[in-house]
Amino acid sequence: MIRTLLLASVALSMSSAAFAQDVSVLRIGLDGGENEADQLRRSECVAEPLKAATGVSEVQFFPSPDYNGVIQGLLGGTIDIAIMGASSYAAIYLQDENAVDPVLTTQQEDGSTGYHTIMVARADSGITDLPSTEGKTLGFADPDSTSGYLIPSVALPTELGKPIDEFYAETGFGGGHENLVLGVLDGQFDVGTTFGSGQGEFSEGYTSGNLRIMVDKGLLDMDDLVEVWQSPIIPNGPLMVSNKLPADMKEKVTAFFKGLPEADFECFDAFTAGGYTNFVDADQTMYQTIIDARRSVIGS
Repeated sequence: MIRTLLLASVALSMSSAAFAQDVSVLRIGLDGGENEADQLRRSECVAEPLKAATGVSEVQFFPSPDYNGVIQGLLGGTIDIAIMGASSYAAIYLQDENAVDPVLTTQQEDGSTGYHTIMVARADSGITDLPSTEGKTLGFADPDSTSGYLIPSVALPTELGKPIDEFYAETGFGGGHENLVLGVLDGQFDVGTTFGSGQGEFSEGYTSGNLRIMVDKGLLDMDDLVEVWQSPIIPNGPLMVSNKLPADMKEKVTAFFKGLPEADFECFDAFTAGGYTNFVDADQTMYQTIIDARRSVIGS
């Protein structure tokens, strides 16, 4: 009886291992931070070289209208790879710390691996600094955005001297960073929180981040905005790989992306939305402060 059970267990283990190794499709989640067409256009260059590097027959892209769609896909195993903000990784970790590994993050030209929340208002609004936003309407980018919600939620009450909901007349969500900035320009919000490297010139949208992406796409003239507040530095978000993939496939995926800046910088630049020079190693410890912040503010 024991021998039969052992043989059955071995057979099941061998069958599971064979199944686990048989990965024919890799699925990349796109988080809805900008419009779907632009995200797909920027990302499609990785498909063919990733197939060649990993041996899969197909690479699929799954755009989501919001961050949570990709978070749930990574938790449920329907998405294998995604590059997102630190708060999104924290959301996954707090629900299942073994669901994904943060394997890489982006690096700026000066070697730094961080960015900032940038709070902006219309240049003609009369708003010039944080105190002048009192009684106004504040827009956040997305509930799962690090720079667009989590960090402002943690840092602003100290800066303002009172809770956010007491300082502002109303708060809301813009539906992603691009839409949030457009909402500020259209008068939906008086001020809004998006992100940028904080390096280079504000007049150019900084060297990287949503403002720079919108400038490069011709969606934004920085003369129409004024910066109201900049947060402390935030760790750049990780490229995450699902632990439902077998170990050898995870290694191939990680090696591919780590080598991408050197192999095809134009593709790396497009995939990461521009302004970065390299991928560098990342791990869970880099994001512990964000995990703790999310646990205290959101709970999960």
